[in-house]
Amino acid sequence: MNVLHIATLNRPIRQDLGYGPIETVIYNIDKGLHKLGHRSIVACSGDSHVAGEQYTTIKKSFREYWSKDTSVQRENMRRHLVRSLQRAKKGDIDIIHMHDAVMVEYIFKGVFKSPVPIVMTLHVPAEDKGSFKQWNESLLSSSTAYFVPISEYQRKQHHGLVNAQKVIHHGIDVEDYPFKSNPGKQGYLFSIGRITSDKGQDKAIEIAKKTGFRLILAGNVQNKVKDRAFFKRLKKTIDLVADAGKPLAGSDYYKKVMKPILDSDKQIIYIGEVDSAQKKQWYRYALATLFPIQWGEPFGLVLIESMGCGTPVVAFRKGSVPEIVIHGKTGFVADSIEDMAEAVRAVHLIDRSNCRKHVKDNFSIASMAGKYSRLYQRIIDERTLCLKTSP
Repeated sequence: MNVLHIATLNRPIRQDLGYGPIETVIYNIDKGLHKLGHRSIVACSGDSHVAGEQYTTIKKSFREYWSKDTSVQRENMRRHLVRSLQRAKKGDIDIIHMHDAVMVEYIFKGVFKSPVPIVMTLHVPAEDKGSFKQWNESLLSSSTAYFVPISEYQRKQHHGLVNAQKVIHHGIDVEDYPFKSNPGKQGYLFSIGRITSDKGQDKAIEIAKKTGFRLILAGNVQNKVKDRAFFKRLKKTIDLVADAGKPLAGSDYYKKVMKPILDSDKQIIYIGEVDSAQKKQWYRYALATLFPIQWGEPFGLVLIESMGCGTPVVAFRKGSVPEIVIHGKTGFVADSIEDMAEAVRAVHLIDRSNCRKHVKDNFSIASMAGKYSRLYQRIIDERTLCLKTSP
């Protein structure tokens, strides 16, 4: 099959991103489809680097994961969609895969009229007046748009959405994640994600102080008033701010960046935003990854990334957590701060090889790409049959 992915523009589509959850998923789907032998074409910004074919629509991504809606950005979005449509109309594309709810608005206004079926991955939660709800109210079951939830939790949120498909969980290339059977003497708690109240970094600090373990916090602070205010309050409880995003990798990164930080006598340490290779090292040496989310997250990539390195997860029972983490086997699912603290004290009982096996068996790139491939084929076959049988 020939699949055209219309990428998001917040950040480039490539492997070495720090924060870029949707972009990481697009990269992984493209990589998986390419490995399966499909022709995977990614319409994206020029600073991207994909496994399949790259079709550049604009020179650079926005670089900021969130920023104010400007006329320049909207024009770039329009140009991106128009050029993607031009590529789709060349006649060799079987299906289009989209990922951005904001793009729905442009489709709704007629800027993008697809010549082939569209698969839309639902990366965002349902909202009462969100883009998907607005679009859904005007869609018929005969529409050529098909929506894919990324967890059972999210599927229930989007109940009633026209052409909703079966859940396809995200996947990672487990071989890219270094495994460590024992975290070593400097075992610490790790928490990574956008610095915001929804992610619960303040709760992670509370848990660290209750248990006496060191906590490493990683993540970017977006240019949002709410997030900046949260980080300002959070900094008062942080003992050390260190720059761990230095351009080093592998053993050099551990020796020159990680070890000096871990040799300090500080308990709560914020290391800023780290890239893909660097965060894998922080996962690898951690005793456990804390995931004290305060909202119903549709799917937490952090969960499978951590377990892929063999590091168990201690998380709150919110969103998709219970369907990703096996309580007592790959981590612990908790209902309170006290539960999480107790789980941290028991995390040494988890066999880290079970964590990695769980990801290999259920959240691999191959599994994800295979499910999308079968979905594409079914949609194409159904549309072909309808055309043949229509008067």
